[in-house]
Amino acid sequence: MSMDDMETFDFVIVGGGNAGCVLAARLSAGGRHSVLLLEAGGPDNGFWIPIPAGFSKLLVDDVYNWRFATEPEDNVKGRTIAIPRGKGLGGSTLINGMIYVRGQPQDYDTWAQMGCTGWSYDDVLPYFRRLEAFDGEGDETRGRDGPLPITTVAERPVLAEAFIAAAQQAGFRQNKDYNGRDQEGFGYYQVNQRNGRRVSAADAYLHPARGRPNFAVRTHAHVLRIDFEGRRAVGVTYRSGGRDVSVRARGEVILAAGAIQTPQLLELSGVGDPAVLAGLGVPVRHALAGVGANYIDHFCTRMNWRVKQKVTLNEATRGYRLLLAVAQYFLTRKGILTLGTGLAHGFVKTRPDLAGPDVQYFFMHASYANAAERKLDREPGMTIGVTQLRPESRGSIHARSANPFDPPVIRPNFLSTQVDRDCIVEGMRIARRIIEQPAMDPFRAYEMSPGADCRSYDDWLDFARSNGQTIYHACGTCRMGTDERAVVDPQLRVRGLEGLRVVDASIMPTIVSANTQAAVFMIAEKGADLILADAARR
Repeated sequence: MSMDDMETFDFVIVGGGNAGCVLAARLSAGGRHSVLLLEAGGPDNGFWIPIPAGFSKLLVDDVYNWRFATEPEDNVKGRTIAIPRGKGLGGSTLINGMIYVRGQPQDYDTWAQMGCTGWSYDDVLPYFRRLEAFDGEGDETRGRDGPLPITTVAERPVLAEAFIAAAQQAGFRQNKDYNGRDQEGFGYYQVNQRNGRRVSAADAYLHPARGRPNFAVRTHAHVLRIDFEGRRAVGVTYRSGGRDVSVRARGEVILAAGAIQTPQLLELSGVGDPAVLAGLGVPVRHALAGVGANYIDHFCTRMNWRVKQKVTLNEATRGYRLLLAVAQYFLTRKGILTLGTGLAHGFVKTRPDLAGPDVQYFFMHASYANAAERKLDREPGMTIGVTQLRPESRGSIHARSANPFDPPVIRPNFLSTQVDRDCIVEGMRIARRIIEQPAMDPFRAYEMSPGADCRSYDDWLDFARSNGQTIYHACGTCRMGTDERAVVDPQLRVRGLEGLRVVDASIMPTIVSANTQAAVFMIAEKGADLILADAARR
């Protein structure tokens, strides 16, 4: 079939995840532009998806999770680490913990100072406000009428209340809205839920747009390559049902496949570091050395304690108590099945000279021996996840081979800088100090991991290397900037090419001090405006 005979759209979006859903809804609004959304996974109709606690099932589900993994690295004692990524309409918002954190204003001001004009906090704040429907206490920076409902976790178990009280006894303050202008402090997480149900990007953006005549969605459509005419991207070829199909983009091809798969697709299309492409046997169409570099993620250790009283999820999710919890949820949309990966939060500074927090805590009244499997202990327990907010370590993600169905090679290079090592160690020490406060005395039995024998700096660091995981915030692999190693410019256009843009977590120059889903919603909202503005000028 000739290019002239191909099905043609104004915009072809690759990836139906967080960013892709936002882009599809915004670009198709008004009916002026025809839009095609291609998603390698299927529809978002799994039983566990709308149930918040279902994340524990979905994180090990091959249907809705790509289940990527890192290469073994010496920095983490030769371990491979799971990298879950959502597969299906809604992407990782189908399987994540629903925690909504914007980050700190200086995160975005740093982007602007790095040359990313238009991405300062003041520039991006209107997009955060536009997407949010926040129902809690907050200042004028919060959005109230957007498509994504944001609510504060409703459950108030006694152990979480004690944790927040203990943090105050340790010298930290309470903060009811960490998404305002000041992130520091302790309280309860905000989540994208409505009436006790998960609200994914597909729920908030995609499904309301599905009836538009100018908008088409194709699932089980795995994109193989970007098609070019000279320096211009003119379409893509995807595989569906065992056959290869090519579609043409009259305006732009927009990559929203995420920080793992967007660089892989660029490389398979001949865009990337010539040395990497040579190793793949892929001819160089456009040399762009930064593709797949600058991989950043949040490394997390999980400390846990045995609890004296039966007030945790460990025992509440067994036997008749689980049956009661299930009945409560389906009758009232309340109870423990509304919980995701985090209940109470903490944002702290490990050094007094810092402008903002550099460590984030995730407290849950539950414990498990294996973070990847998340099988709860039989005896009562509690856990604090400890993560460094702004790691300096940088890794890479590259295609493994010229076969688009081979998973990419993921090398995070965790804990490779002294700053990162110092931060994670001090963050764990502070967590222990909080749990040792009087408010926890009625509940704290003993520390299970790393345990009382962990005292020296080397002990703490060895625990982190031996047990730390990621919290699934991959970003940075198609970095935005103006230097020669930047992959996209501040308009999110791939440098040196025409008709090709990247709009997903891969464009972040540095990681935000937050769970990344909120920033990706914002990036897609702003990206849609940039694309529409360019289209209006054509």
